[in-house]
Amino acid sequence: MGTGTSLTRENEVVAYIIAQVDVTDIDQYKQYAARTPAVVAAHGGRFIARGGRTVVLEGEADNRRVVVIEFPSLERAEAFYNSPEYQEAKALRIGAADGRFIAVEGV
Repeated sequence: MGTGTSLTRENEVVAYIIAQVDVTDIDQYKQYAARTPAVVAAHGGRFIARGGRTVVLEGEADNRRVVVIEFPSLERAEAFYNSPEYQEAKALRIGAADGRFIAVEGV
């Protein structure tokens, strides 16, 4: 494994979903936040960061909530995001927050 690549199973590289979220309705957003852990876990994911304190080290200040979720592979991350269960939870976020979600393979 000396390639510097983080493998979870043979030929699977871990992946992360990174979200930057601007919460506009905290009460409605809490409903979304309460639904997502079970869906994340069902797809083999785990939260690495979930809205903790942030410090901008370079670039413009940004006060959006940051969420990082680890998955066993990029395919599992995409399956989570596109799953009917997450789409139901996501519907609770509509009108409560605007976000940017990206998935990236780890190293």
